Amino acid sequence: MSISEVTTRGGPVLALLCSAQFLLVLDVTIVAVTLPTVRSDLGFTPAGLQWVISAYTLAFGGLLVAAGRAGDVFGRRRLFGLGLALFGAASLSCGLATSGAVLVASRAAQGVGAALAAPAALALLTAAFPEVGERRRAVAWWTAAAAGGGAAGWVLGGVLTEVLGWRAVFLVNVPLCVAAVALIPRVLVESRGPRTALDLAGAASVTAGLSLVVLGLTLVESRAWTDLRALGALCAGGALLAAFVAVERRAPHPILPPWALGRPGFLPAAVTAAALTGSTSSAMFLALLYQQNEMGRSALEAGLWSAPLNLAVIAGSFLGARGRPPLVMPAGLVTVAAGALALVTLSSAGFAASFVLMGAGLGAASVASTASGTEALSEHEQGIASGVLNAAAQIGTAVGLAVIVTLAAPLGPRTGFVAAAGLALVTAVTRWWPRSRRRPTTPPP
Repeated sequence: MSISEVTTRGGPVLALLCSAQFLLVLDVTIVAVTLPTVRSDLGFTPAGLQWVISAYTLAFGGLLVAAGRAGDVFGRRRLFGLGLALFGAASLSCGLATSGAVLVASRAAQGVGAALAAPAALALLTAAFPEVGERRRAVAWWTAAAAGGGAAGWVLGGVLTEVLGWRAVFLVNVPLCVAAVALIPRVLVESRGPRTALDLAGAASVTAGLSLVVLGLTLVESRAWTDLRALGALCAGGALLAAFVAVERRAPHPILPPWALGRPGFLPAAVTAAALTGSTSSAMFLALLYQQNEMGRSALEAGLWSAPLNLAVIAGSFLGARGRPPLVMPAGLVTVAAGALALVTLSSAGFAASFVLMGAGLGAASVASTASGTEALSEHEQGIASGVLNAAAQIGTAVGLAVIVTLAAPLGPRTGFVAAAGLALVTAVTRWWPRSRRRPTTPPP
């Protein structure tokens, strides 16, 4: 089935879900461009300004797994609508904020809304396209929408901030969310798994654990490994995640069934998702800083220079949908590694070549990992599959920024680019391990 046939048969569903994905990703980059203006207007300190980004990241990354399972239990369409409504309301609050505290709290509420909407949206997408071939093509559109949101954010953020002010960056979300929520009952069919009780102990431990891990990594990125608050958050988060594993072994209806990780293709897909975001986000962050600090480019100019990456992601997404995920994932990772190494030249030509290579590899491998991860679990487990894959990507970004950017601070950006390439290459090698060693694990009867 061609891409045009997919969009014809499921056009309204695909358009609505991909538009939501575009909006959620747009909000990350579009806000980053506004930070200098927000700082001067609301009187943020340099340390406090990071929480405009971090509050969103903490809420989003921490809630993804629990929210994915909640969609399976309570209904994915319901969670998707609730998440978009909360995201829109929080965007309005951000746009009207008169103090830094209100803005940070509203950004956290945005993160909660995004966490409810993102895994439910992907689960609805896989339910709407059950056939493997058309599902992979739909996932290609999904990945392309994310790339479009990332690309548009750098440009729209600069334009809106300069023309209408930083508040417009948040207020633009409100009518889009209202329109999307109004269309949900007309376009989407409810999808859920068997009605079971939600594992509240598991939800609390995994949410708190993931949030503390993300917090610790955020503190590492902005300070140093020796920061006691960072180490304390990482240790507490690790302890809570260990408690989560123990809780899940005894829970009658676990959020993340222990046997699910043993399903062929699921864990490798999650690891690939984490490696992709960890390598590309850290390399792009260092490249953007270098362009502004050493090449003298403005934030808007540096953002425009990243457009080839996003265009390459779109092209790579559709190419990746045509291949077999076990082969596409390592091939995409190797391409990402080649792109990261091209950045070592610290030249405009090297950056241009790098952005194309990294984008193509990221798009292809992202589609493959999403397809592999969602196909590994059953239809009634699509919410938790989506939640784990999204959480893996968020943790990958946090780890990449904390470790690689911190490493590059004293040693220079070239060290960071080589480290990003190494992360992608090591993960690619693990994907070529003999699959005969991986015994499939099946759920209990």
